[in-house]
Amino acid sequence: MRVNHKAIQSYGNVQIDSGIVDANAAQLILMLFDGLIDNLLDAKRHMGLGHIAEKSFHISRASRIVIGLRAALNFDDGGELALNLDDLYGYFLRRLTAANVQNDADMLDEIYGLTLEVRQAWSTLPPLNPAARR
Repeated sequence: MRVNHKAIQSYGNVQIDSGIVDANAAQLILMLFDGLIDNLLDAKRHMGLGHIAEKSFHISRASRIVIGLRAALNFDDGGELALNLDDLYGYFLRRLTAANVQNDADMLDEIYGLTLEVRQAWSTLPPLNPAARR
């Protein structure tokens, strides 16, 4: 599994712990998902408060993280899974744009739920889950 520098840069200023130096590619992807989740929650909170600039800021950060996740896909080794994730990430980007323009918290909730599902799947990969290595 590979993670390119664009994916890591997409994490931006999202809080990361000092473990990034020792993190493997799968752990870095989980960090990106965590940053996406945090920004979706922050965007929704600001949306509810009517803070348009802050909402847009967090949706923009979420979009950059999705772009980074998309850039990290390995189509050579990932096959159909990589293609499906590419489609999903494209959908995320369209919905984030629509949520921002329409000020629609339900769209953010949808992306949040899907992100949690994908993150959960990533967390079961053998490099992250010692039980799965056996």
